[in-house]
Amino acid sequence: MILLNPAQLTEAHPDPKVNEILRKTVAFFEAKGKRRLKADDQDRVWYADFIEFLKQEKVYATLLTPQGYGGPDCRWDTSRLCVFNEVLGFYGLSYWYTWQVTILGLGPIWMSANEELKRRTAQLLDQGEIFGFGLSEKEHGADIYASEMLLIPQPDGSFVARGNKYYIGNGNKAAIISTFGRHPQTGEYAFFAVDTQHPRYELVKNVTPTQYFVAEFNLNDYPIAAADVMSQGDEAWNAALNTVNVGKYNLGWASVGICTHALYEALNHASARQLYGQHVTDFPHVKRMFVEAYARLVAMKLFALRASDYMRSASLEDRRYLLYNPVVKMKVTTQGEQVIDLLWDVIAAKGFEKDVYFSTATRDIRGLPKLEGTVHVNIALIVKFMQNYFFYPTTYPEIGRRLDACNDDFLFDQGPAKNLGKIQFHDYRAAYASRPLPNVQLFAEQTKVFRELLLSAGPDASQQKDIDFLLAIGEIFTLVVYGQLILENAQLLSISDDLVDQIFDFMVRDMSRFALQLQSKPSSTQAQMALCMTMMRRPHVNEARTLRVLQADVYSLNGAYAMRE
Repeated sequence: MILLNPAQLTEAHPDPKVNEILRKTVAFFEAKGKRRLKADDQDRVWYADFIEFLKQEKVYATLLTPQGYGGPDCRWDTSRLCVFNEVLGFYGLSYWYTWQVTILGLGPIWMSANEELKRRTAQLLDQGEIFGFGLSEKEHGADIYASEMLLIPQPDGSFVARGNKYYIGNGNKAAIISTFGRHPQTGEYAFFAVDTQHPRYELVKNVTPTQYFVAEFNLNDYPIAAADVMSQGDEAWNAALNTVNVGKYNLGWASVGICTHALYEALNHASARQLYGQHVTDFPHVKRMFVEAYARLVAMKLFALRASDYMRSASLEDRRYLLYNPVVKMKVTTQGEQVIDLLWDVIAAKGFEKDVYFSTATRDIRGLPKLEGTVHVNIALIVKFMQNYFFYPTTYPEIGRRLDACNDDFLFDQGPAKNLGKIQFHDYRAAYASRPLPNVQLFAEQTKVFRELLLSAGPDASQQKDIDFLLAIGEIFTLVVYGQLILENAQLLSISDDLVDQIFDFMVRDMSRFALQLQSKPSSTQAQMALCMTMMRRPHVNEARTLRVLQADVYSLNGAYAMRE
């Protein structure tokens, strides 16, 4: 089974320790039950019981302590983080969120050269503490160039921190918030450790009406010892960008978890409901929506899993993950919105009810594309890689599935966050040639036309300054990258031809939709418009294939999982 099913939780990973953690986490949520889960969400109850569970089971200590700083089971292993991400997203974004902001808060610490602080952090993790990431500010968002938080040097070598931070997860309870600021005289950036329980830490409020705590806080001449400084200058700048590069990958997994739970619930409801003398699941349009929702969800997971392989294999010589991670962040999360919309059209008014998981999913799925950089920000990043991706491929050693038990050391020693335009990729065309299915071939033809557009009618000087135009280009480029890694992983995981061709049915349609958007842009030239029209294709229709996917893959999940009430 490609999708998570807590009722059939087999060995999800080769590592026995993470499988034990998954079983205990599922047991925690199932014992809590859906009614209590929903009530706590609606009443905005701080999840102290979950934090206590994490502490008792040493979950964060095991999964988020790099090798060498904790016990024998401790390592930072992205493949283990994926499966835990998915389970938390499955049960509720609030529970995933405290995990996510802890990961972000730990980034600048593990990336620093401050060994004393690293050892202290490992002890705090072992004690069950949570962490936070103090980057954003109220007036500037995540524009770190404009940070107004000050780290003021003192004559004795210590510092005083003064300023405000906004939208800071775990800001009520974090043992350490990795806080980004600058020196007032030199403008040099710095990361430093802040304790939320210190008297000079002023917790202003939770800025969101949610169960989780997203804080605004003030530092009122907060004393910072030299030992509390993680990094300064270029190292602090790199830590900010590299932490976000690592952390934003997790958002795609939250979307996968949310959509998987919603799929089970929608399928159970629709199959038990009759309208006009027939089951809802027998209506042709419902069959179509379920097949498409399932195909999009499987594609989301296939891509996110494959991106993990490249992330774990990254090095100074191979930084391909810096393209794949923002695609997880931007594409997987927006695909999650489409999956929920398709399922919502099936279950209709049921999706609004307060006692179903689905109503929580409809709210939470919207937030993920907007966190850790909007879709627009991530597309603007993605297009930096486009020229080398299409026109200057190189050869790398083959990367298989990366489930081996090793620490992902490079993630915390990435070096300068620059020269993205110099990163090269392996030839994407090999993936498309490896699966000669009708819709895969159609999509490859569309991609060939897009490459021709870039080569013969690429953006001119004015279009390169037109963000709206570049975003349309970026959507098409992203779709090509998305398809490539889906195909690579479909091969590794032996996904059936039927399901792969069904995935590329919607991929062909999506490519046509984005081509039409690009063709319709005010600044598009006649040559560009003509090529966009050539790019538009109708997917290969195969009703027998679609019916096989519906029965074997989708409707077979009816009744496979329902959360304990």
